[in-house]
Amino acid sequence: MTKRIFQSICLAALGVFGASALLFLGVLYEHYTGVQRNQLRIQTELAAQGASNEGISYFDGLDVTYYRITWIDAEGNVLYDSKSDSGGMENHLEREEIKQAFQEGAGESSRYSVTLMERMIYCARLLPDGTVLRLSMAQNTVFTLLLGMLMPICIIFAAAVGLSLLLAYRLSKAIVKPLNQLNFDEPLNNEGYEELSPLLKRLAAQQRKIWRQEEELRQKRSEFEAVTTGMEEGIVLCNEKQIILAINSAAARLLHTDRSCVGKYMLSVNRSIQLQELLYKAGEGGYAEMKMDLGDRSYQFQANPVLSEGLISGIVLLILDVTEKEKAEQLRREFTANVSHELKTPLQAISGYAELLANGMVKPEDTAEFSARIYGEAKRMIRLVEDIIRLSRLDEGAEDMGRETVELYGLAEEILQSLSEEAKQAEVQMELEGERAEVYGIPRLLEEMLCNLCDNAVKYNRRGGRVMVSVKHEEEGVCLTVSDTGIGIPGECQERIFERFYRVDKSRSKEIGGTGLGLSIVRHAARLHDAKIGLESVPGEGTVISVRFPGHVE
Repeated sequence: MTKRIFQSICLAALGVFGASALLFLGVLYEHYTGVQRNQLRIQTELAAQGASNEGISYFDGLDVTYYRITWIDAEGNVLYDSKSDSGGMENHLEREEIKQAFQEGAGESSRYSVTLMERMIYCARLLPDGTVLRLSMAQNTVFTLLLGMLMPICIIFAAAVGLSLLLAYRLSKAIVKPLNQLNFDEPLNNEGYEELSPLLKRLAAQQRKIWRQEEELRQKRSEFEAVTTGMEEGIVLCNEKQIILAINSAAARLLHTDRSCVGKYMLSVNRSIQLQELLYKAGEGGYAEMKMDLGDRSYQFQANPVLSEGLISGIVLLILDVTEKEKAEQLRREFTANVSHELKTPLQAISGYAELLANGMVKPEDTAEFSARIYGEAKRMIRLVEDIIRLSRLDEGAEDMGRETVELYGLAEEILQSLSEEAKQAEVQMELEGERAEVYGIPRLLEEMLCNLCDNAVKYNRRGGRVMVSVKHEEEGVCLTVSDTGIGIPGECQERIFERFYRVDKSRSKEIGGTGLGLSIVRHAARLHDAKIGLESVPGEGTVISVRFPGHVE
């Protein structure tokens, strides 16, 4: 802007100077021409007086360098000419100034002289003897006048240009300075040109509107972040060109990026072809979803178009972690299959034995044995159903079971006492150590937990083995430990040992009548008591299972 103002002022100044120079030259030329005419009139009057008094002898020795003197008789013939031979000159009777002199006594004119090849000024006077004396002189042209004044004009022009540049520079700075010092944060508090008032008022109005919009955007962004920050699901908002507008922390973590990706193309964040196809379908106006594995987790991507007045203005991408859901579905399928299998086996046995008895194919002395087998399979099926029902209640949270303070050491004594006969038959020694410790929980579940742990320690032990139950206080609460010297658990099975119906040695489990749900019940019971289960096992040496309860009551 400063440059344009500077150029405008310079051009205006130079234009004014040029116009002034031309006007000055025109006035000067007219003035100089008038001076020439006056001088020519005076000289003509003097020459006419001299010629009237002395005749043609008056011109002898007269210096006529700047003038041309011509004497014409009444017939128009040239009697004398100071520049040319009078004998060869044409008749001057039709000359304008000669004709005017004969008529009025004096005449003037100016024209181009063919004889002298230049423009001349003529002045003629009628003498008393009836002749006419004419004086003429060369008339200076504008260019002649300009050449004569060239040096002064150049000096004046240079001075004018320098002064114009200086004044233009300072004036442009002075004009622009108030504009450069405008406070756009507070437009109405500026002191400047009155002509800027409408603009400043418009800026103030626009600024207030922008501030309101920014405040609304900040509030909406804060609300969005407050809602989405704590979500485990990932949310990404894109415009119709797949440029990221907003992303929550969960989505940024899953896509291995951060909040700096806002304003970038989704393709620069994740180059998955499947994801691009998903966004393309949503950009076409349809709902789209897909599953994708990121690391060791499974995620479901759902893309929905955002419509505004019937046009697609954006895309909402929702990322859901379905790992647990798929695991739960897999466990449900396995559980259904296992339950069917576990129930089918005793039912087939009962059905087979009953069919033999019904058809009379059993000897009378073997009837009692077959009845005992039917009874045993029925008891096994009842235990299985009871365990399944118990697990279902635990899955629901066991909210109907009352909680109270339970003394864990005394409970362990009762459990060991109830299993003493079974341990004696298995030739397994059982011991209890530690101290009295109280936990707040569900007595029935704590009893089942201890019973299952101790029962497994006896069943999966070896002849002459040993089971040690320990109850003691720790800094963080109470620790219950059940260790045995049994067959142990292989490393690859230790992570799955608490799953439903999972057995390390299926043949032995069938022999001892296990349902495969005991440790699942232990895990669920521990979860309901906010307890942590620890497992250490070496095949052939034994297993140590610890349950740590948070806090304890003295």
